[in-house]
Amino acid sequence: MKIGIVGCAGRMGRMLMNAVADTTGCQLSGGTERPGSALIGKDVGEVLGRDALGAFIGENPSALFAASDAVIDFTAPAATVAHAVLAAEMGTILIVGTTGLSKDDEAKLAEAAKKTTIVYAPNFSVGVNLLMALTERAAAILGDDYDIEIVEMHHRHKVDAPSGTALGLGRAAAKGRAVALDSVWCKSRDGHPGARPKGEIGFATLRGGDVVGDHTVMFAAEGERMELSHKASSRAVFAKGAVRAALWAKDQGPGLYSMRDVLGL
Repeated sequence: MKIGIVGCAGRMGRMLMNAVADTTGCQLSGGTERPGSALIGKDVGEVLGRDALGAFIGENPSALFAASDAVIDFTAPAATVAHAVLAAEMGTILIVGTTGLSKDDEAKLAEAAKKTTIVYAPNFSVGVNLLMALTERAAAILGDDYDIEIVEMHHRHKVDAPSGTALGLGRAAAKGRAVALDSVWCKSRDGHPGARPKGEIGFATLRGGDVVGDHTVMFAAEGERMELSHKASSRAVFAKGAVRAALWAKDQGPGLYSMRDVLGL
């Protein structure tokens, strides 16, 4: 399976390229970087410190989509929406790990998915997606007698908050309670917000250092508290999950899928 990486020269892009190159049954078809990058025209293997692979870094996403069975995108919302349009036009599988997408952006992904296969997930870690499934189940069983708080911490350079994974966990908890997350969430508290309303799903965002990603879902009630947690120590788990999603997607028809679909959760 020929897999390309858009935005390939950053830390996550390089991990994605290495994951593709190391996976049996996959071939790295190339990558893209911004116009003017010193890496344009270079062999992706040499950029990774490997032998030359005969695939190159370019600045034209259209050429990469044309040369690939699937493209993995962990870039930025505006770029991801443009890439979804390309994927739909060319029938290329698109794997999206970009966070910070708006509802309008997500609607555009859904529209593109009418013509091609798209897997979109806030987090491609197998462990995190199991955590989401457990969160949904726990929320359904415990009910709103248990207050839900979602605490996440990431490195100081992360630009969006709460994280896409934290919001995904919130959606899972809300689904377990059969409510819409945006009708019950509280993304921050300051001053004198008053007592916590029953049924509210709260978020706490921490930033600092080089933390890859820590997430905890707390269910707090009178007399007891249950916590479900996941801690990522390497971005490699996200890259491996994205490649797993691409391999799964080759046997699927057009549609918008999640990592939970990939894992059968």
